[in-house]
Amino acid sequence: MTILKHIAQLLARASDGVYSLVAAVREMFHHDPELRRRVAFSVALIALSAKMAKADGVVTVDEVKAFHEFFHVPPGEMANVTRLYNLAKQDIAGFETYARQMASLCSGDTHECAMLEDVLDALFHVAKADGVIHEREHRFLVRIAQIFEVNEHHFAQIEARHMVPGKADPYVLLGVSPDAPFDEIRKRYRKLVAENHPDRLIARGVPEEFIVIANGRLAALNEAYERLELMLRGKNELRA
Repeated sequence: MTILKHIAQLLARASDGVYSLVAAVREMFHHDPELRRRVAFSVALIALSAKMAKADGVVTVDEVKAFHEFFHVPPGEMANVTRLYNLAKQDIAGFETYARQMASLCSGDTHECAMLEDVLDALFHVAKADGVIHEREHRFLVRIAQIFEVNEHHFAQIEARHMVPGKADPYVLLGVSPDAPFDEIRKRYRKLVAENHPDRLIARGVPEEFIVIANGRLAALNEAYERLELMLRGKNELRA
């Protein structure tokens, strides 16, 4: 059964908007943590994308295309995505309520807590699709990060991954000090690459369709590392 069909089952049981939908995720998949994470990730991304669109006031063609980079929806299942999207967009509950419900799924489980960063990353991907993250979208993303307990330093790293290549501060992106020796930078870079390998995301329940997140992270990490390597070589801080 596809994730979208699972969502269709959940929608049939959601009597109180997405609030009850999250409760249904817990109940239906308590026996299968991996499936629960996969369904929860998809529900969170669809619902919070809808709320972000409402906060911004407009949904661009580019944002729709970015959304479909994550969801390769068979024609017969598009109704399930549309129904959840509209349910979230029209629900009187604010996005903070949704975000808190999603955050409540992180009950000390390392994979489920890491999944919240994946959701935030995916929302950034959608927000930037039209070439700029608008002020309202940025405020929305900042508040989501706060509710997900992503600290300011980590948020800055996530945001840097979504800047135009070459524009982000490579030190911020890699999470290292500007005075860090290159050996430390290389060690940090390798650690981040290992942590963000597509297999790691799949292991914590991110559906395979969403590996565009991992690919984007790796591209940003590679670009930052290469820039620092060139900069430090230019300063003769690296041996040829």
